[in-house]
Amino acid sequence: MTTKPTILIVTGGHHTSGLAVAQKLQSTVKIIWFGHRHSAWGDTSDSAEYQEVTKQNIQFFDIQAGKFHRTFHPLKLLRIPWGFIQSFFYIIYLSTQYKIIGILSFGGYIAVPVVITGWFMGIKSITYEQTMVSGWANRLISKFCSKIAVSWFQSQKYFPAKKTVFVGLPIREEILKHQTSNIKNQIYVTGGKQGSHIINQTVFNSLPNLSKKYDVIHQTGSNTQYHDYDLALQQKSTNYLPLTYANALQQTSYISESKVVISRSGAHIMAELLYFKKPCVLIPIPWGSHNEQTINAQFLVNQNLAVLLHQSELNPESLEQAISKALILKPKNYALNFLGLQNLTNLIVKEFHLA
Repeated sequence: MTTKPTILIVTGGHHTSGLAVAQKLQSTVKIIWFGHRHSAWGDTSDSAEYQEVTKQNIQFFDIQAGKFHRTFHPLKLLRIPWGFIQSFFYIIYLSTQYKIIGILSFGGYIAVPVVITGWFMGIKSITYEQTMVSGWANRLISKFCSKIAVSWFQSQKYFPAKKTVFVGLPIREEILKHQTSNIKNQIYVTGGKQGSHIINQTVFNSLPNLSKKYDVIHQTGSNTQYHDYDLALQQKSTNYLPLTYANALQQTSYISESKVVISRSGAHIMAELLYFKKPCVLIPIPWGSHNEQTINAQFLVNQNLAVLLHQSELNPESLEQAISKALILKPKNYALNFLGLQNLTNLIVKEFHLA
């Protein structure tokens, strides 16, 4: 057995925080990653999570867990027990090779079997809630964790007070170190790490107008079901750069240097937009747990930073109108906690006795 302390990190696709923490801890502990090898059911391309994690030479295990929320396909439901079976055998196997001192969960349904299995095996867990509201997974996981770290004061009410610690959002160090040289005449479109088919299609239809006014940088995702990146390459517009995904440095530059960002409204893109005070058009995922992305988007609307555009109302005309509105926004000053990464790392060090 390797005596170097080992931490299992498990994410449900929300890997930005997890990777930032892993990079901070890698010098003192071994990190093993449980996550999604593929972003969606039926997709055969490697997820951005898998690509970014393995580039850091972190060992990656694909967890094929299932969930109850908005799941009707019987084969997907069968993944619920399969996720527990996988987690049990992976943890048993890894326990023979490494000294596992803890599990760090970033929520999501694939974290449920990993954390619960770890609890039965006597392995301590910390879970991190990045959103203003808590989904079913983290509420369940919190019963089996020694600590719950939260990024917003608003989410503390969902968890036991004795176990809950406010840490703030772990903003990537690339962002904190970045110096914006100038604001270019460009728009950055991102549907998240997986991309968004409906946003992609709307952008394609809007390109004849948008590319006359702006340079358009478009992160499409690499989903093999829709082939949106291949369709993006076929667009005739000259002021147009399609990408499957943007790495941390690229995304930081694109956000900071654009006039407007068009995006979903996950917790991390929301923090980055706040940090750069970047006018944006937010299109929340409508099926998200507890309407969390709409709540995130409304928070930025209240800071005069965002125009909220519901997916049901999304079309080329409404998108172009929303961009025009975003361009004239005057953001308020918001005191964002920039110490989230260090605070979360300190909590891990203390709870897992690394000091």
